[in-house]
Amino acid sequence: MKKVLILASGNGSNAANISKFLKKTDSKNKIKVLCNVEKAGVFEKMKKLKIPCILVQISNSLSLLKECLNYQPDLIILAGYLKKIPAELIVVFKKKIINIHPSLLPKYGGKGMYGDNVHNQVLMNNEKETGITIHYVNEKYDQGEIIFQKKINLNKNETLSTIKAKVKSLEMKYFPIITYQLLYGSKH
Repeated sequence: MKKVLILASGNGSNAANISKFLKKTDSKNKIKVLCNVEKAGVFEKMKKLKIPCILVQISNSLSLLKECLNYQPDLIILAGYLKKIPAELIVVFKKKIINIHPSLLPKYGGKGMYGDNVHNQVLMNNEKETGITIHYVNEKYDQGEIIFQKKINLNKNETLSTIKAKVKSLEMKYFPIITYQLLYGSKH
C-alpha cells in the first residue's frame, strides 16, 4: 500500500485518471487530494470516486507543509496545481514531488506557462513537435530533473484545440504509468 497526495487547482481530469489507475493496480492504495480553488471540478470527480478531496486555503507555505507532514505521502503529485511549491516542502519531500508539463521542457516552461499559454506558444512558433514532460519539482518553475518525456509530431494544420487534444491524450496515457513506476519501482 502506498500513500499518494495529489494537489489540484482545476477540473481534476489527471487527478481522477491517476486515482482510478492506482486503485485498479492496488485497491489498498491511499489517495488524498488537496485543492486550493473552492469551485474546482476536481471536488465532484473525487466525490464520485470516493476519494477525500479537501479545500485548503494555502495562503502561507506552513499550512501546506503541515498538511503534507500530517499525511506523510510516498509521493506528491501536482495535477493541474497552479501555485508555486514552497521551498520548505521541496526540502522535506526531496524527489517525492512530481509535476506534469504540457510541453517538451525546457521549451515553454516557467512562471505563467501552463495550459493554453503553452499550446499557443507552440502554435505561434510553428513547432514540428510537442509533448509532455514529467519532472521532479524543485524551487524553480519547470526546472526540476526530468523523469519522462513523450513527443508527438505536429502538422501545419494544427489548431489550439487539436494540440490540446493530442497533449491531453499523452497525459492520460502516461501520467498514471509513470506515477505507478515511481511508487513501486517497477514497470507496469
